[in-house]
Amino acid sequence: MKKVFVFAVVLIGSIFGMTAQENSFTKEEQEMIDLSNDKWQWMSEKNVEKLADLFHETSQFVHMGGYWGKEQELKTIKDGGIWYKKAEIHDQKVKFTDNTATVYSVIHLNSEVGGHAVRFPFIVTEVFVKEGGKWLLSSLVFTRTLGD
Repeated sequence: MKKVFVFAVVLIGSIFGMTAQENSFTKEEQEMIDLSNDKWQWMSEKNVEKLADLFHETSQFVHMGGYWGKEQELKTIKDGGIWYKKAEIHDQKVKFTDNTATVYSVIHLNSEVGGHAVRFPFIVTEVFVKEGGKWLLSSLVFTRTLGD
């Protein structure tokens, strides 16, 4: 019995160790993950003031039904045309090139669109550019995936 318990502890420890290792980010990557996650929270809260500061003036947003710029995205969030209630984030990766960071996220998005509750699986691509020492969201693209 003791051997089974020790085996179970070692197995669980190795699983958690692998998970932590797979999700370990550099300091710079973690900064981008945190910024992305903050964005999801602000979208959920309909905090258009913080989002307005985050969105680049020329930012573009690509949705299943179309694409538009910063002002339309802020209006859509404020008016509730799309209410990003909760992003269930399953995986995130960050890639850097010069003053650009791209965050790739695999999510299920729980939202309200036109008064209807929906939940869709997406791969989300967020492109951030660094201007004046500050990261700004330049592009947000939702790619719906197959599945539930």
